[in-house]
Amino acid sequence: MTDSPSQAEIIDMLRQHVEAGCTDMLADAPINHFDAPRDETAFAAVPDTAPSAPQNQMSEAMPAAAPIATPMATPRAPSDNHVNTAELAAAADDLPALRAAIEGFDGCALKKTAKNTVFSDGIEGAHIMLVGEAPGQDEDRQGKPFVGRSGQFLDTMLAAIGLNRTENLYISNVVPWRPPGNRTPSLDEIALCKPFIARHIALAKPDILLLVGNISTKTLLQTDIGITKLRGQWQNYEADGLSIPAMPLLHPAYVLRRPETKADVWADLCSLKKRLAH
Repeated sequence: MTDSPSQAEIIDMLRQHVEAGCTDMLADAPINHFDAPRDETAFAAVPDTAPSAPQNQMSEAMPAAAPIATPMATPRAPSDNHVNTAELAAAADDLPALRAAIEGFDGCALKKTAKNTVFSDGIEGAHIMLVGEAPGQDEDRQGKPFVGRSGQFLDTMLAAIGLNRTENLYISNVVPWRPPGNRTPSLDEIALCKPFIARHIALAKPDILLLVGNISTKTLLQTDIGITKLRGQWQNYEADGLSIPAMPLLHPAYVLRRPETKADVWADLCSLKKRLAH
C-alpha cells in the first residue's frame, strides 16, 4: 500500500491545478465532449506538437508577403450554428453592434462555462490590431484580452517598441470565450468563432495585424504551417476585400516557458518597428 500524500504534496498538487487554470466548477455533472463526431477536415489549424527550432536569421530588407501559407483543406458544409455566426457577423455594421451580437450568441458551448465574453481592449481605430488565441482564467474574470501573466509580458515586449493598449494598439482574440481549464479550443469551436473575428478585423480596419500564437496565425492566414516556422515573416491577411500586412508572433506564454526564444521575439519586434518607421 502506498502512503498517503503529505500536506506539502497536496498543497503542491493544488498549486499545479491553480496554475493550469483548473479552478472553476463547470457543471453539476460530467459532460462527455466526445459524443459528437469531430471532422478534422473542418479546420486544418492543428497546433504544433513538436515545434521546430526557431529561426535565428532575418533579412534586413522587408520581404513582400511570402506565399508560404499553404491553403487549408476544403472545409465541410457549415452547420446551422456556423451559418448563424456568419449571418450575425455580417449584419453588424460597427464594433458595438458586433459586440452585442457576440454577447447575445448562445450557440457556442464555451459561453456556458465562461464568466465573460472577452471582446476587445485598447484603442478602437488604432493602426495596429493584435489578435490572440482565446481568453485564459484572468481574461475570463476581467473580460479583457491579455491581462494575465502572459498579457503583462506581452505589454512589456510591445512597450519596448513604443506600442501600448492605452494609446496605439487594439487587441482581440479568435475565440471570445475561455475554454474550460485553459485547454486549446477545438477545431469546431475555432471554425464557429472565425466569422466573428473576421468581421471584427473588417470593422476595425487596421493597417497592420499582429497574429499572436499558433491558432490566430493558422486561422487568419488559412494555413497549416505552424507559428515557429512563420514567426517574423510578413504575410498578408486576405478577407472581405481587405489585404492587410500581418506579422505572426510567438505567444508570450510560449516565450515564458522557453526563455531562449526571447531573442527571436526581439528580432520580430525590431522588424515591426522598422515597418512602422516607414
